[in-house]
Amino acid sequence: MKIDAVFSGGGVKGFAYVGVLESWQEKNLQVERAAGTSAGAIVAGLLAAGYHYEDIKHIMKTLDVEKLADPPLLSKVLPVTKWLFLYFQLGLYKGEQLEVWLQDILARKGVYQFSDLKSGSLKVVASDLSLGKLVVLPDDLERVYGLHPDTFSVAAAIRMSAGFPYFFMPKRLQGRKKEKSVIVDGGLLSNFPLWVFSEEAKKQPRPVIGVKLTDPSASLEPRKIQNALQMFPALFATMKQAHDNRYISKQQADHIIFVAAPEQNSMNFDITAESRERLRLIGKESSEKFLRTWSG
Repeated sequence: MKIDAVFSGGGVKGFAYVGVLESWQEKNLQVERAAGTSAGAIVAGLLAAGYHYEDIKHIMKTLDVEKLADPPLLSKVLPVTKWLFLYFQLGLYKGEQLEVWLQDILARKGVYQFSDLKSGSLKVVASDLSLGKLVVLPDDLERVYGLHPDTFSVAAAIRMSAGFPYFFMPKRLQGRKKEKSVIVDGGLLSNFPLWVFSEEAKKQPRPVIGVKLTDPSASLEPRKIQNALQMFPALFATMKQAHDNRYISKQQADHIIFVAAPEQNSMNFDITAESRERLRLIGKESSEKFLRTWSG
């Protein structure tokens, strides 16, 4: 059966997607179109480029995540300068290695720009801080920035979506305005863009399955916010959850795989092989449970 798939953000918790895709392969579910935010955009991009489960499993198993955290050379020599980069460059890490890795992986399938993909097969969500709006790439490139979507780099689009604020330096996009737009993680405005296929889904019978990484503690006690340091992560978490949780209706929830990933920092780039395997198993178990009752 052919489906469309939407993947939420979640940083390194995205290793759970390997297990989800494994269960889909066993049920012969084939992804026709894919969309996602941040880590979800990476998986969506691999699927749109033509990678299958076994390929993605190998890619994720051999990925050296720590190499993706690429601080400027000066901050390696003088660690105190990292705070200067955070202040002036808006991030601790350049994010160049992430984009280079994406370019290499996609190039193996002959994918460089959006014209190399089947039309409409990939939608990536990012946040434009300068314009104060959510953007869907490649759909909004021409309308918002005056850029031709066919010639835009797929790797650059995914890197924009995965630009976690303050961790990676944001990408800057030259558009119609004189000043470049500052683009960061799409999860800031929509961490689970299930809505992205909503209008098109009415025109064709292909079902849409969403996969949402959730925090097991999200429904427990309210966050304790007694100072500015505690308020900061709570602010981001609230922004990421509020829009998407409000959008999900009971009917839509019947088409969502909720993956309760274990509690850990989404930006924990020294994640162990054991943690990756645990995430894979959780992803597979969550998907199998969903598919047992899903009617398509």
